Amino acid sequence: MANLQERRNKDGKLISYSIRIFRGRGPDGKQLKPFTATFEVKPTWSEKSARKKAEAYAATLEKEVKEGSLENARQRFDQYCDYVLELKKRSGTKQTTLKGYRYLIPRTYKAIGHILLKDLRPDHLNAFYMQLEEEGSGVEQNMAVAKNLPAILNNKGMTRKELAERSGVSLNTVYLIVKGNPTPVKKALAICKGLNMELEEVFTTERKVNTLSANTIQHYHRMISMVLEHAVKEGLVVQNVAKRATLPKIQHKEVNHFQPKELIKIQDALEKEDIKWRTMITILMMSGCRRGELMGLKWDRVDFEQGTIRIDNNVLYVPGVGLYEDTPKTEKSKRTIALPPQTMELLRQYKKCQEVEIKRLGNYYRDQNFLFAQEDGSPMHPDSVNTWLDRFSKRHGLPHINPHAFRHSMASLLFYKGMDSVSVSARLGHAQVSTTSNIYAHVMEQADKKSADILADVFDKKAEDPSS
Repeated sequence: MANLQERRNKDGKLISYSIRIFRGRGPDGKQLKPFTATFEVKPTWSEKSARKKAEAYAATLEKEVKEGSLENARQRFDQYCDYVLELKKRSGTKQTTLKGYRYLIPRTYKAIGHILLKDLRPDHLNAFYMQLEEEGSGVEQNMAVAKNLPAILNNKGMTRKELAERSGVSLNTVYLIVKGNPTPVKKALAICKGLNMELEEVFTTERKVNTLSANTIQHYHRMISMVLEHAVKEGLVVQNVAKRATLPKIQHKEVNHFQPKELIKIQDALEKEDIKWRTMITILMMSGCRRGELMGLKWDRVDFEQGTIRIDNNVLYVPGVGLYEDTPKTEKSKRTIALPPQTMELLRQYKKCQEVEIKRLGNYYRDQNFLFAQEDGSPMHPDSVNTWLDRFSKRHGLPHINPHAFRHSMASLLFYKGMDSVSVSARLGHAQVSTTSNIYAHVMEQADKKSADILADVFDKKAEDPSS
């Protein structure tokens, strides 16, 4: 039973009730700290009416305390968010997703972490999103640019791969640093450690602050909404206030894809390359799979009779975790993709070459059934595709190539050839057709205009034909 105690001012007028609700004993047998609250009495109420209202309020509080919902609703957002993310981790949420949440946490907690769940309002979130939109709102970093790293490596007789291994930095990052791309000082220091040199000898440093994009702000919003949706599910709050917040408009960029003539040039250049990489890039080009899905392909998922590959495995890399295998991005990302006969024939040739190489390596090669593996049979780093393509494009005088551009190119070509969005979405492995429609809206619009031109041409010719 709740305990009510009157509070009066110096004139003896009733101004409030102090409510005290006992919570029993904990697992250790000790008395739990009582829940306390204050009920304010309005000046227009009679004392009898005020007492009844206070008792009704206390009864509601006591019910909520016994159910546990009120105590939890008095948690701060940061406390509850930690709890929800731990649940996500235990329920098998992907490492890459958890890594994304951890990146968003510091700024979110600084802005709204101290606010109680029950007190969080849409205007709190709007103020946070507006703050994120401000110029220079990005994370301030000390950045470093290499002075003349190629010459240093040459003098030391060290390859980029050796530097990556010594410094613990990915090979793709090493290549970008060598090219002169800015890198966080933390990575620059790791590079210097691998070279056994001082920071000032290798890099020049500068402070850099970026402005966050509308897309990044959407990521913050989705995490907050996810946490509050869980609070609604557990009955801690009545509604998800994030649904009533106002977000900046995302400016959809046109997808980066190759024209058919460019793809033919790439194919011609691939003919001069090692069969392993030729096969790898051809599959990227023809299947539209993601690079992690490509690295996760295994031979028992190749059906030579049907001319298909099965995408149901992913090789990913997360700092602190390393390379690991996981299921694809979503359930619909698990899919069977048909490949052209020429690509399947290339796969057959590559398989024969790989078998010869495995036999030559003997016990050194630990076969894990990967289509594309390192020299010892272990999975390849997804970044290695970017690194190889960068060097490949320079060797053949081609424009910069990134793996995802092949995915966009395949989808764009299919739309131009009249394939429907449902079929294209299934091939890409998108969770929803709307995702495909949003990404390729501009391409679909162009394809539709092309269809209209074809129809107009047909009917114009019919009108000009006297015999019609």
